[in-house]
Amino acid sequence: MNQFIITRPLPDEYPEWFAKEIELVKEDNLVDGLQLSFIRSWDLLNTLTEEQLKYRYEEGKWTIKEIWQHILDVERVLTYRAMRYARNDQKILNGFDEKQYATLSLANNRNMKDIMEEYKVLRASSLLLIKSFTPEMLLYKGTAGRSTLSVRAVCHLILGHELHHINTIKERYLIGV
Repeated sequence: MNQFIITRPLPDEYPEWFAKEIELVKEDNLVDGLQLSFIRSWDLLNTLTEEQLKYRYEEGKWTIKEIWQHILDVERVLTYRAMRYARNDQKILNGFDEKQYATLSLANNRNMKDIMEEYKVLRASSLLLIKSFTPEMLLYKGTAGRSTLSVRAVCHLILGHELHHINTIKERYLIGV
């Protein structure tokens, strides 16, 4: 396992359309940021009632359960991409339809305790993978769809994506809570 700090990616390591989420990551060390985010998200989500977890602030918007399943799905996809890129795999990977994944996940039918257990196991797995990357591997790049990113940028996107959705949950779903 690495003993070095995984620092912020440079702007030339990812496309402009990912900048907003990557810039949400404020920690100087990505591993620390992923661990801290896990604790904060865990604490927040475990305080919510089933009614809050299934609330939609607007017709057609996802519930918190659907958002969280989406976060898990995206983390899986991104860690897979990071692993492929870290192995210097130059094949262009396909994108995925996040809306279809959310619909077919049937997250609202799942027990939130199971979703949270999945989150715990997935984050532990993601951290072990990320910690296994060498400084050289973190700079390798790969492409999925029309997006070329470094391993380091993909790993930051995992955290930035979660932070983006946590902000949305707090701003649009838990007003006054």
